[in-house]
Amino acid sequence: MIVKTEIEKVGLHPQTVDLGEIEIETAPTKDQLTILDHNLRQFGFEIIDDRKSQIISKIKNTIVKLVHYSDENIAVNLSGFIASEINLDYHYLSNLFSEVEGTTIEKYFINQRIEKAKELIVYGQLSLSEIAYQLGYSSVSYLSNQFKKVTGLTPTHYKSLKEHKRKNIEEL
Repeated sequence: MIVKTEIEKVGLHPQTVDLGEIEIETAPTKDQLTILDHNLRQFGFEIIDDRKSQIISKIKNTIVKLVHYSDENIAVNLSGFIASEINLDYHYLSNLFSEVEGTTIEKYFINQRIEKAKELIVYGQLSLSEIAYQLGYSSVSYLSNQFKKVTGLTPTHYKSLKEHKRKNIEEL
């Protein structure tokens, strides 16, 4: 809503506003872009205008949507899913992501799943077995091993902590 409002303030008319992507009717002027960029930065947003950054952003948004906002089974073929969502060769996407981000798409995906697991553990409404299933893990032990590798804690120990240190999606 913030993004849509700021776009409209500079006289542009968004057709669609989606996570990380906006489609507008007419191309913005340089002045409109400058003002919009300034206004969006005040809310922690930025305009990404170079092609590589846009692709990286699309990869991240695709993973975030899959892990945090989708009801789909996360146990998908990640490479095939991302390639079909972005309509580019996965090998190219993987190399670009690693080059720019300094980590692999798979590690980014694992980190997102672990953050979601932390969230579900904190809520306490699902068992570890239900969390493992929801996040596409083949077993509770596989989730536990990956959780410990990423956080340094077992899920049970994490749940027992009084202060749960979760990261924002943007920090991953």
